[in-house]
Amino acid sequence: MDIAWVASEMAPFSKTGGLADVAGALPRALAARGHRVLAISPLYAPVEGAVDTGIQALVPLFGTEHLVRFHVLDRDGVRWVLVANPCYRRGGIYGDSEGAYNDNLFRYALLSRAALEAARFVPAIDGQRFGDQVLFHANDWHTGLLPVYLQSVYQPAGALRGSRVVLGLHNLGHQGTTRASSFQGLGLPDRTWPTLDMHGHLNPLKAGIVAAQGLVAVSPTYSRQIQVDQGFGLEELLRARSTDLVGIVNGIGPEWDPANDPHLAARFDVDHLDGKKACKAALQQQLGLPVVDVPVLGLISRLDHQKGIDLVRAITPWLMSQGVQLIMLGSGSAEYERYFREAEVRWPRQARGWVGFSEAMAHKIEAGADVFLMPSRFEPCGLNQLYSMRYGTLPVVHGTGGLADTVTHAQPGRDDATGWVFRPHSVDAFGRAVDWALRTYRQLPGAWARLQRNAMLRDSSWDRSAATYEAVYRAVSR
Repeated sequence: MDIAWVASEMAPFSKTGGLADVAGALPRALAARGHRVLAISPLYAPVEGAVDTGIQALVPLFGTEHLVRFHVLDRDGVRWVLVANPCYRRGGIYGDSEGAYNDNLFRYALLSRAALEAARFVPAIDGQRFGDQVLFHANDWHTGLLPVYLQSVYQPAGALRGSRVVLGLHNLGHQGTTRASSFQGLGLPDRTWPTLDMHGHLNPLKAGIVAAQGLVAVSPTYSRQIQVDQGFGLEELLRARSTDLVGIVNGIGPEWDPANDPHLAARFDVDHLDGKKACKAALQQQLGLPVVDVPVLGLISRLDHQKGIDLVRAITPWLMSQGVQLIMLGSGSAEYERYFREAEVRWPRQARGWVGFSEAMAHKIEAGADVFLMPSRFEPCGLNQLYSMRYGTLPVVHGTGGLADTVTHAQPGRDDATGWVFRPHSVDAFGRAVDWALRTYRQLPGAWARLQRNAMLRDSSWDRSAATYEAVYRAVSR
């Protein structure tokens, strides 16, 4: 198949969250399965090795024609296409310290149009252009207008006539909603306004859900939850399209493999865990914690209300009384960043709160911790619980979305458990789950070893997920 995979962020070129990780991994898995893939995203900053093709397009938006150029980088069987325009060259991806950029509708409408142009004129990695039957995989609100442009502008003009669109739903909490008057600048026919209209406002995500031929949520449980109470106002629309909505759990890439991870002090695998002990000691030493055999709990997260950091903060005094070490990495809410800093000061021999992000430190925490905390209020899929299991770090997660789909709760009679799943989302339920994890670590070494082995052997490869995506693509392309 000819696949154009389009996202507003794409690791390693740009990243704010899990979408970038998916965008950087799934196209590679699809190419490995024999498909021709263009992976298309904005050029926010210079990328080493990317070459300006000289191919350009003029896109009419908001009363002006905007020039876009296409830079390409060939890697892992994929042609990565980076869309160059001055509107993307700013300090942040979606906004800065003042908030979201006020022209984001324009910036991502431009990406949607540019992706359609790229599929027409930028050759694939084999030097040949795509034909008219392209499978576009758009993602979230930023490319929600892509199927609308395809159906109302391109196909009536005879371009991309056999093409179809699958829309990936990663987080419905962000919909790109803006004022209705902005519609006039998009260059769409007036008849398309009902597709974009949601209660008198312009909603790009709603438009994509209506116009795409297929919908994929990033876990089976999330696909059900967004039809009931986590659709942020889109529940009824999603129920109407339930037969076109599939839930597929994300995978993780080969860079998350403790046997080959260059960030680690020692490598290890499921049959040779001495290296994990060495990673724990190295992590403690690097962060200035006592190098002792106590349970080390890790947390890596964006710091906001969704992620349940308030639950971690609430149980921290109790945790410290249990003699554990707590290592946290993340940035976001000033309130939670302050909690990180205050925890270090109050418990200098037990707590470390790294405000910011470090890819290397994220790998070290995943490898060196014993237990991973992930008490998200909602989590469409989640990746850190997958990384943790791969590294033999047992997760404690809230039973929602992809967390419920990927972590098997430890309880009597379960020989396939991989961690602890708590419900409801409360301090008491979270504390009980963490207590069970600590008791297992300290009192039941045989059970702990079995849980670790189950977790590390879980198949979280992208090839498994890619095969399911492939089936969805074929179904909508018939």
